Amino acid sequence: MYLSRSMSRFTWSLGHRWSRVRLVWSVADKEPWIFALVLGLVVATFAIVLAGFFAYKDERQRAIATNQDDRRNLTCLARNVYFEARGEPMKGQHAVAEVTMNRVASGIYPASVCDVVYQKNWDVIRKRYVGAFSWTEFNSLPNPTGEAWQQAWKVAEAVYYGTEPLVVEGALHFHAIYIKPDWAAERKQLARIGRHVFYK
Repeated sequence: MYLSRSMSRFTWSLGHRWSRVRLVWSVADKEPWIFALVLGLVVATFAIVLAGFFAYKDERQRAIATNQDDRRNLTCLARNVYFEARGEPMKGQHAVAEVTMNRVASGIYPASVCDVVYQKNWDVIRKRYVGAFSWTEFNSLPNPTGEAWQQAWKVAEAVYYGTEPLVVEGALHFHAIYIKPDWAAERKQLARIGRHVFYK
């Protein structure tokens, strides 16, 4: 009973206020209200357009940065394929690129392709920093060119973007067949391709 009366009072109060608003609106000068409404719509539209513009600009900058990062990573990966495996069978070139990318994904090695390729570690026997990939220890190298470079770039793209089946899944190490590094005995051999042996 009490709830019913409260609802009736509330309904009456709401109806009364709505009637007063309608009365004020009917006798009021509507031009300032219309002007304020139009101005509000213009400001809101401008704010939405501006927000969209900045969102597009930010997205474009992120895309450019990503493209630059991809280009830099692809260059490092292609150089690694070129200097480590040019002249090797196509499968061997893919395997070298896979080792590089597996290291990036491992969480054990650096988190970018270029950092993995140019990583150096202290060698207690030689008493100097040694490159993870031997070619990175040379002070100067000729710029990669010709068909071998084009091939290395294609291999790098295929492995970087994962567009072809894996050759040595999970491989993190390899060495040339004419050397026997100490670490090889502790690792699981996955494949011998061309003049390289690959390990997990």
